[in-house]
Amino acid sequence: MIDKKSVLHPAAAGYASASSLASVPRVAVVGGGIAGLSAAAALAERGVSVEVFEKENFLGGRVGGWSTTLDDGSTATMSRGFHAFFRQYYNLRNVLKRTDPGLQRLHAVEDYPLIDADGRIDGFKGLPSTPGLNAVAFVGKSPTFRWRDLKALNGIAALPLMTVSVPETYEQLDEVPAAEFLRRINFPEAARHLAFGVFSRSFFADPEEMSAAELAMMFHLYFLGSSEGLVFDVPTGPYPQTLWEPLGEYLRGLGVGFRMGTSVSSIERGFSVDGEKFDGVVLAADIKGLQSLVGSLGTDEWRADVAALQNTPPFLVHRVWLDKPVAADRPPFIGTGGMPPIDNISVLERFEDEAAEWASRTGGSVVELHAYAATESEDVTREQLMARMHEIYPETRDATVIAARSEWRNDCPLFGLGDFARRPTVRTPEPGLVLAGDGIRIDLPVALMERAATTGLHAANTLLQSWGLAGHDIWTVPTRGRYRVFDKIARVV
Repeated sequence: MIDKKSVLHPAAAGYASASSLASVPRVAVVGGGIAGLSAAAALAERGVSVEVFEKENFLGGRVGGWSTTLDDGSTATMSRGFHAFFRQYYNLRNVLKRTDPGLQRLHAVEDYPLIDADGRIDGFKGLPSTPGLNAVAFVGKSPTFRWRDLKALNGIAALPLMTVSVPETYEQLDEVPAAEFLRRINFPEAARHLAFGVFSRSFFADPEEMSAAELAMMFHLYFLGSSEGLVFDVPTGPYPQTLWEPLGEYLRGLGVGFRMGTSVSSIERGFSVDGEKFDGVVLAADIKGLQSLVGSLGTDEWRADVAALQNTPPFLVHRVWLDKPVAADRPPFIGTGGMPPIDNISVLERFEDEAAEWASRTGGSVVELHAYAATESEDVTREQLMARMHEIYPETRDATVIAARSEWRNDCPLFGLGDFARRPTVRTPEPGLVLAGDGIRIDLPVALMERAATTGLHAANTLLQSWGLAGHDIWTVPTRGRYRVFDKIARVV
């Protein structure tokens, strides 16, 4: 954390340990993804008795992984695809520091090149970290966003990018499509892959159906509001071995129980979780799981809000093990724009030890292709992805696919138009029941994995406070745009 303007949201004071209470509270955490594990850690560290229920046989949720045997007989770890651990993910990184204090199991990807259909490449390496200066420096080097484009921007319409705050930005822009917002501000057509490739496509959604408020929050979080920049880290190995198995062992050392491969079927007031008594519940399931478990809990209005939550269109992750290497100068990760259906390409042996060992032993490469918000079938999308790989990395045309694995999913939360006002928050009308996950509303500038971790901590803090126990501090990037002059201009216009 290098941003001197990062914001501390201090936790409530209280007893340091549940051993100071007349009885130790017992909490069920439903979901072993980032949100659930963050909540479990925060609760267990205060001496609360925690049981984690996870329907899969692995931890990490949508950032988890599992073992698979390839066609050549070797064992590999498959996952749902590449994730970037940005430096401004303060709360997620603090959770990971429980088992890796120096974050040695993460290493930097120094650039995030973006290539468009005309072969133009934008990158973020070497930009100054100071917001404002980073934008000027970027324009100075970009082949797609030029000085004349900067001058042509509709400055008044673009003010929401500089005056971000929560919930005000959502009240202003949540019903505006992200693509329409960029048209309003006269964002250059040639450069729109920058906004969609870096920001909105990360939400697995069509920019015409995604909230412009989320887009503005992305600009703030990664570029205009934070000094941490767009350089990110990635794990040095597969997610299970590198991140979640060590965290699971840490939590077991604190007394946390794990019910792996266990789907919860009912939660009743009281709380009874499949007939087992608890004093509180952290519901950190995906949207489908959340909707299946609310039952008669809460109020009619709250249950209707939960029922209104939606998932994004399907996405495809296609990973291939090739018998020949991609060119040595290929970056570990690139984003693409204007080249449907492909959104990014990862060369896994460039950063992951398991893939590097396989590539070294076979002389090949492990390449992962992503298509977000797919509009065709899985089979058609897969064929299109392979064709794009051959187009972008021509050396792969002559490579034989030794093994391939695909993940076709549609379980990511949609941040659709006007959804924010109805989106369920961490606190619920049911005392002792809290929600967590990247689809849950929290009025802080966080997103994606960081929203999952932050809501998990906030959920734990809510329960801890109800029992008089000390919570855990939460950190974020600045909660408003960094330059107050833009606020003054916005008030005048």
